[in-house]
Amino acid sequence: MQYGNYQSQARYDLTAPGFQTAFAFLTREDLDTLAPGSIALENGVKANILNYATSYHSENVFETHEAYFDVQYLVSGEERILVAKRETLTVRVPYDPDKDVVFYEDPEECSSLVMKAGDYAVFSPEDGHKVTDCLKDPVDVVKIVLKVPVAGAVR
Repeated sequence: MQYGNYQSQARYDLTAPGFQTAFAFLTREDLDTLAPGSIALENGVKANILNYATSYHSENVFETHEAYFDVQYLVSGEERILVAKRETLTVRVPYDPDKDVVFYEDPEECSSLVMKAGDYAVFSPEDGHKVTDCLKDPVDVVKIVLKVPVAGAVR
């Protein structure tokens, strides 16, 4: 699955080497044993291995990135990710170039994506996303977020 507006898709090449690196990483058979932390891969890609408990909707915030795509892959657990077009969001915390993130207020309208083990989603800079929402009650999650550089973005 890829989420986004068709008008912005021409700006990105999901067959580029960075995406090939990211998806090749996900074929590893040891994903469920990787320790939390960051792994530098080829083509400027970073794999962030995360272990956390999901939380209630009110505890999480929408975000976007400028310099990287997020390829989010659930190794275990389940979570709800809310998505909205960046242009519909109101900035809560301005862009932090060191962390490559902008935080937003909740929009009036958004879509919901339920992620289960083995599922992935690709978020471009236009895709606001609010992650780690629990479906009912908090559960433990192991997730890999692959940060794929946006061609031409300042890093």
